[in-house]
Amino acid sequence: MFVHGVPETAAIWRKVRAALGRESVALSMPGFGCPRPEGFTATKDDYVAWLIGELEAIDGPIDLVGHDWGAGLTYRVASRDGDRLRSWVTDVGNIAHPNYEWHAFAKLWQTPGEGEAFVQSQNAFAPEERAAGFESMGVPKDDALEMAAGSDSTMGQCILDLYRSALPNIHADWGPWAPTSAPGLVIHPTEDPFSDETMAGEVATAIGARLARMEGAGHFWPYEAPGKGVALLEEFWSELG
Repeated sequence: MFVHGVPETAAIWRKVRAALGRESVALSMPGFGCPRPEGFTATKDDYVAWLIGELEAIDGPIDLVGHDWGAGLTYRVASRDGDRLRSWVTDVGNIAHPNYEWHAFAKLWQTPGEGEAFVQSQNAFAPEERAAGFESMGVPKDDALEMAAGSDSTMGQCILDLYRSALPNIHADWGPWAPTSAPGLVIHPTEDPFSDETMAGEVATAIGARLARMEGAGHFWPYEAPGKGVALLEEFWSELG
């Protein structure tokens, strides 16, 4: 089971799932490339409750893989409801660190008025113009267009609500961490500007997981380096028996 992040849709897992060649599902976070249910507040706890509901709808065993905010949700589920999982894999381990400080984009989204202005300005651009920003972060052109096409005002508002529910960071409400009942793997893409290897390693230790480096891959590795991701996943899963 794959969970995407921000500002993405489930499509980001397309290449990884094709390379795996095994049964899988890529979830769409409510409001991200799909409708936002009426009454859904899009807070981090709302998304955790949604994810648990998705887990309950599938007969196990489940290997949960989360990227970006999907990783954040996975840390919470693995630590609180690990008995629902066979294993879990995440990236950006640093976001679960007690001393983590949100990146510049997050701080902008968390600022009332400025966040809304940013979302409105981005939605005014054509997808081709928005895609250029993703390309600059290593996303292949066609994939960048796919990302940009999936972004709309609904996603934008969900992003604002989600990040504003996570101040000062996710550890403040969800920590401290303890070793999870299901085995875990924290991936550190070495070229990811939103990751920090030292913090990720400390979180992995606290939560009882192993840390693995993904050499030469950036933040959007499911698009730009799916083969490297699959190799790490298959190696990890093979160790579980």
